[in-house]
Amino acid sequence: MKNHAYIALGSNIGDREQYLIDAIKKIHNYPNIKVVNISSIYETDPVGYTDQDVFLNMVISINTDLTAFQLLSVLQETEKQLNRKRDIRWGPRTLDLDILLFNYENIEAEQLIVPHPRMHERAFVLIPLFELNQDVRIPSIDEPISTIIDQLHDKEGVRIWKQKNGVDVFALLES
Repeated sequence: MKNHAYIALGSNIGDREQYLIDAIKKIHNYPNIKVVNISSIYETDPVGYTDQDVFLNMVISINTDLTAFQLLSVLQETEKQLNRKRDIRWGPRTLDLDILLFNYENIEAEQLIVPHPRMHERAFVLIPLFELNQDVRIPSIDEPISTIIDQLHDKEGVRIWKQKNGVDVFALLES
């Protein structure tokens, strides 16, 4: 598979862990997508709209033959299948799936911006991404992710919730 991407997952309504698990399985079972690695699951304080429950967040690494726009369509359909509602900006949701990086490309279109435009401001994205790949770089930002994380004020709001154990990609989901 010729393309590599990192996807952020988040949930703060209902069985948050089950929504994450279901999303990963749907993504992995989609033709032309293979989940390569998953981060631990982190419990995180809400950002933006703060009058809501805490989130579970994680990042997955995938390989795919899909384009970034085709992948976005798959992720939006997955959100819809798992009861995502878009009522309040940054508000509560069963599931949120965001493409963070796609082949380290810069994509700017009405429906998709990659790298994700606010990822460098969000510890709940960068900490699990760093767990997956300590050498990953955000295009157009010269600093390593570790330096960006060190400068973030909200990193205390990101706590390990379920540690990934072992080398199997799905070990976290099966325990």
